[in-house]
Order: sequence, then structure tokens, then C-alpha cells
Amino acid sequence: MREELLVVDDEPQMLIAVNETIRRLGYGVTTAGSGMEALRRLKEKYYGLIITDMRMPEMSGLDLLRRIKNQSPQTPVVLLTAYGTVQNAVDAMREGAFDYLLKPFDAEALENVVRRALEAGKKEKSPRAAHVIITQDARFSRTIEMAAHAAESSATVLIEAESGTGKELLARMIHERSPRRAKPFVAVNCAALPENLLESELFGYEKGSFTGAAVSKPGKFELADGGTLLLDEIGEMAPILQAKLLRVLQEKEVDRIGGRAPVPIDVRVIATTNRDLISLARQGGFREDLYYRLNVVRLSIPPLRDRVGDIPLLVDFFCKRYGSEPGCGGRDCDGLMVSPEAMERFRLHSWPGNVRELENAIQRAAALSSGSVIEVSDVFLWESLDITDPCSTRDEDDDPVMSPSVSPEEKFVLSSGMTMREMEKRLICQTLADTGGNRTRAARSLGISLRTLRNKLNEFGLTIRDKEANSAHWAASF
Repeated sequence: MREELLVVDDEPQMLIAVNETIRRLGYGVTTAGSGMEALRRLKEKYYGLIITDMRMPEMSGLDLLRRIKNQSPQTPVVLLTAYGTVQNAVDAMREGAFDYLLKPFDAEALENVVRRALEAGKKEKSPRAAHVIITQDARFSRTIEMAAHAAESSATVLIEAESGTGKELLARMIHERSPRRAKPFVAVNCAALPENLLESELFGYEKGSFTGAAVSKPGKFELADGGTLLLDEIGEMAPILQAKLLRVLQEKEVDRIGGRAPVPIDVRVIATTNRDLISLARQGGFREDLYYRLNVVRLSIPPLRDRVGDIPLLVDFFCKRYGSEPGCGGRDCDGLMVSPEAMERFRLHSWPGNVRELENAIQRAAALSSGSVIEVSDVFLWESLDITDPCSTRDEDDDPVMSPSVSPEEKFVLSSGMTMREMEKRLICQTLADTGGNRTRAARSLGISLRTLRNKLNEFGLTIRDKEANSAHWAASF
């Protein structure tokens, strides 16, 4: 299929000239006489490149650029103008424009920028950049079908699934297929921020409302106005914030910290969790009325261990993504493949970290393999890795673990002689090392909350107090 381009300009003669130049290159062209018409076209069809005039009535090219980038960030946009200034160019590039042409321009300049923009667009749509959902599993396919139907409404969506299964990908798919796709998609990780910071992030604050509030700041709800707000790991939200969230969902307005009047908002909320919220509600850890308010459309993603048929598809996808990395493993690994024995190893693994863990495993194997085929010897999974410097962490949640490299000879297997406590401690330490010391990622991979991970580190005496502590200290703590 030939690439389709959209050209937007309020001057008919310019539309004709650009149209003819692009068609000579063999591409299809659709034209629009205004920004509003262009947005209507974009709802009907995908375009590989958009070329738009800067100065137009009703909606400027810069405003159209912003709308396009909210709807389809990977689509390249070229701006045309007869009123070129350095500042205009800077503004356009800052907003995500691919390039900027000053009128009058010759056909050769236009042809050149079209070729470069389309090539850049292809790279953006490569396996490395694309946010895609890959499955042939019947149960997951039904979930995707339900999500597509739900996308057409503004109903609140609750996505329940283990960590690493692709909850945010599904949420983004819902937004991109909804009437709100031209508006912002804003994501907030409820587990990553303490209660007071999460409140100000969500609801915003007024100048002077607390120490350090030098200026007023809108919250994420206001930033997502007209679009979609993703509340990731909603089960970690403190009870007092749950009450405020319930009011926002019911009243369609937010109260900034220190604000005098509520701010009306129009936001579609998608909440995700790796916990059983109804059980948590029965235990008093989550408001039951909020659960039922969120649970308008409930979607569930099966864990990877329950859709083994997807593993070969995902392995192939990640091999294409990481097999083309420059200098991967010290050689050209374009066309990276997996041996039948290694594939069987992937199929038999339980994947507690789900697709995220599989992606990490392929990336690691791509870096370690010495050829264009990943062998069993290149595959290292969490239950077979030794940690000689367990949990040498810093106080900051996302600072890296400084641990030595692990060789194949340093493997261990969780043995039947270990206590459950020792197995749990080793698993936590290994996962922290495997995620580079990033506690947020480690908690997701383990399927527990960040708060639970912190508690476990304290329980096992693994909370570092001396930032200069060395590996031997932590090895001794084992």
C-alpha cells in the first residue's frame, strides 16, 4: 500500500502545488482547507505524514500540531509558513514538529523533507517504538474486544491484572480508540508517590497554600481535561485520597489544595491494579463505594503463564526490537532468532513478571549471545541467578543497585532445604539486582506494592543506612 499524506492549508493554490509535488513522488494525498477539517480527516484515516500551514484562521498550524501529537505522537508533522522567525521554528520543534519550511520553497526542498519525514515515521513505527498488544489468546482477545467497545463511551474502566501484563498498553489503546484521542492521555503512578505529593499531583494547588507553593499548579485531572487520566496501581492510594477521588468522579470537579472554588473537569478515568480490590475493600484497605464507582467496565488481562501460545509471538517481537540494537553483544545481531531449546525454556518458565520479565530476558539474552541465535546458555531467568551482593541499595527508591556481574557459574537454584523466609529474601534481592536496584520496577515484577517491598526490606534488615556500605557487608547479611 502506498503511503497517504495529509496537506492542510487555507490557500487553494498552495494546496494544489503541494499536492502535485507529492503525487509525483508516488504518494497518495488528501487535502484540508483548515485545521478543523484536518482533525475530521484524522478521525477517518491514518496518515503517514501531515504537512500544514502555520498561519490559518480558527486554528493555527502550531495548535493543530499540538492536537496531532496528543492523538498520534509518532506521526511526523512538517510546518509551512511565510512568516518564519527563529522563535517560530523553536516553538514548532519544541512542540514536536519534524521540520519547518519557509514559503516560498522549491519542489526539491519539499520532496527532500517528505522523504526524510516518512523515513523517520517508519522508524517510529518499528517494534522498538510501537505500543502494540500482541496476542492470539482467545481470552485476552475477548478482553481487547471489550476494551474497544468501551472506548467509544466515557465510562470509567477498571483493569485488574498482575504486574507486567500490559495494563497501561490496554489503557492507551482505549484512549487512542476513543472520541477523546485528540486530547491528552495523562498517567499517574499511585504507588510511586507519598500521600501528600500524590494529592498535590492529582488535584493541584494554589499559590501560598503550603510552604514552597510559590506559584499555582494545576493537577493531573486538570491537565487531562477532555482526555483520559490513568490511575496506575489505584489499590495503593491512601484512604483520605480515595474519598477525594470519589467526590471528583461523582461531581466532575476538583478542589485544588488551598483553592476557593472547585474547578470543573471532563476526564475519563481508567484505573489499574495488580491487587484484588474487592477483597481489599472487605478488609478495610479500600473504599467499597469507590470500588463500585470505578468498576463500571471491568477488564482482566490473563497472566503470561496462562497464555503460553503468546510466548513465541512475543519472543519474535522482542527479538526484532532488541536484535537490531547497534553493537548488540559486540556484533551485528539483525535478524536475531531463538533456538528451539531456548524457546522451550521460555515456554516452561512461570513468568511471575509476565511480559515485562520476558522482554527483559530477551534484551539480556540479545546482549549476551555471541551469534545471531539465542541459545539456552544465553538465557538467565530469575530462579537460576546467583546474587553475591544482595540488595546493596540506596535510600532512594529508584537508585541503582551496585552489584557485581553474575556469571553462568554463579547460578543457584531455590532448594527444598531453604525456609520460605530465606527463599522470599533471596527472591527479593535477586529481583532488585535484576531491575538495577529500581524498587518501583522490582515491586511490579514481584507483584507486590512498593510499600510492601519497603516493609520486606525492613523486615529482612536490608534497608541501607550507610550509603558507602560495600558488597561484602551485604553478602555477609545473607
